[in-house]
Amino acid sequence: MTGGVAGAQVMLVGQAPGPHEGKHDRPFAYTAGKRLFAWFNDAHGVSEADFRGNVHVAAVIRCFPGKDAKSGGDRVPDAEEIARCGQHLDREIAILSPKLVIAVGTLAAQQLVGIAQLKDAVGRTHRARRAGKSFDVVVLPHPSGRSTWLNKPENAALLQRSLELIGEHPAFRKIKWD
Repeated sequence: MTGGVAGAQVMLVGQAPGPHEGKHDRPFAYTAGKRLFAWFNDAHGVSEADFRGNVHVAAVIRCFPGKDAKSGGDRVPDAEEIARCGQHLDREIAILSPKLVIAVGTLAAQQLVGIAQLKDAVGRTHRARRAGKSFDVVVLPHPSGRSTWLNKPENAALLQRSLELIGEHPAFRKIKWD
C-alpha cells in the first residue's frame, strides 16, 4: 500500500502498513498517522491533505506483517519479507528520483541509511544511494503511541531538529503548500 504522488520530489518511507490501513486504503491512516501529520502541521503548517497530495508515501514492506506474539505490537518484518518488497521500493525510487526521503522509524532508517539506532540517525541529514539514485534522507522516529523514545527530552530535541532539516530542504521548500 502506497500513497502515490506522480513526480513527487519528496518521499516518505515507513515500515509497513498497520492493521487499520487497509480499511482506509491509505498509509498512515490511523493513530500513528494522526501523530505524524500533527508533527508536520505543528512544524510547518502543512495539513494532512496537503502532505498526502505532495509527498509520495511508501513503505519498506507492502502488507501488514501481523502482530508480535510477545509484545502485542506490530511484528517487525523479517529479512525475507524486506528483500521481497525491496524491489517495489527500488522501483519507486528509480521512477521518482526523489531529492529528499523521510525515513520513519528504525526499519526505514536501517534500510535507507544503514543506521538502526534512532539516536544516531535522527536530527541529521544523510546522503544515500539506492536504485541507482542519490538523495538526502532525514530520519524521524516512528509516531506510534507504543514508542517511548520521545519521552526523553534529548530525543524530542532530535525530532525537532529533523523536522527543521526537512523544512529547510530545497525539495520540501519547493512544494507549493496550500
